[in-house]
Amino acid sequence: MSEKIWKPNVVVAAVIEEDGRFLLVEEETEDGLRYNQPAGHLEKGESLLDAVRREAFEETAHHFEPTELLGIYKWPHPTKDLTYLRFAFTGAVAGYDPTARLDSGILRAVWLSRAEIVASQARHRSPFVLRCVDDYLAGRRYPLDLLTEY
Repeated sequence: MSEKIWKPNVVVAAVIEEDGRFLLVEEETEDGLRYNQPAGHLEKGESLLDAVRREAFEETAHHFEPTELLGIYKWPHPTKDLTYLRFAFTGAVAGYDPTARLDSGILRAVWLSRAEIVASQARHRSPFVLRCVDDYLAGRRYPLDLLTEY
């Protein structure tokens, strides 16, 4: 019996908070303009930490240094044959490059409060957006040495 091997799409996300506001991106998607944390796909040969640093910079022009794992989230997309496995990290901004060009499709990086994030929920890219903010505010954190990569 030959079955197709199922594989999730592995993505990373940066949950960045400063002064009660969270750094999100507004991006063009096939479903219209959406909000998301700086996030993207893990590339072949890349560590999870390098991936989240890269994605945060490419999408926001902010240098991000992950300090903790916020959580691991699985979501089957409701209208596509895709399942996302998200590794969300918390950390700190370690600089900003105003001359950097943002990734294609990213309109802007924006700092929003939780209330503003809740108010924009209809425009979230996935249920991960608010869940990660709420997990962050609930104090969920795991040490980075939880991850082992060879």
